[in-house]
Amino acid sequence: MIVVIDTSSLLSLVRYYLPFDKKTILFEAIKSKIANGEILVIDKIIEECNYTSKGIVVTTLTFLADKTFNKTNKLPLNTEFLLPPAPAKFLRLVDNQFVIGVQKNRLTEIQYDSVKNDFMNSADVKLILTSLTLQRDNPDKEILLVTEETEFSNDNKVFKKIPAMCSLLGIKTINIQQLIKKLDGINFEIN
Repeated sequence: MIVVIDTSSLLSLVRYYLPFDKKTILFEAIKSKIANGEILVIDKIIEECNYTSKGIVVTTLTFLADKTFNKTNKLPLNTEFLLPPAPAKFLRLVDNQFVIGVQKNRLTEIQYDSVKNDFMNSADVKLILTSLTLQRDNPDKEILLVTEETEFSNDNKVFKKIPAMCSLLGIKTINIQQLIKKLDGINFEIN
């Protein structure tokens, strides 16, 4: 199993689970899984974590900001030059399936191109591209994208939420609670 994790899930982890992890069992397990590559944290997620909720994720998961830890474990995963396995097909999906038609129709062509460019460089797309690449390169492994988002759009954005896009691409999504249950060797209970 290889897991790619979203900012929202890391935020939920540090807000709702780690405060009850008095023996640091969960903290150490997450750190270990990140170190051995079972949980991947991409560069765009670290960027988001630095400014989301006053940086609580990198303040709590201190190893994410530790240069020695990052260098030793080749973190965060660089997505700057990551391309979809089938670029033309992926771009057609963006324009025809990932976009929310009602929202797109409110924009001029120039505005849409600008929004699309921002979207293509967003953490959401980089998470999806990382997952697609992992699926292609590891056909015998389970690839999971962990996010707290739901499929249903409720924020008037031009593009669909991560789970809706993943559903179209055959990428399995779970939330942080489901991930914790799936992790081997964690006997974590809230008392």
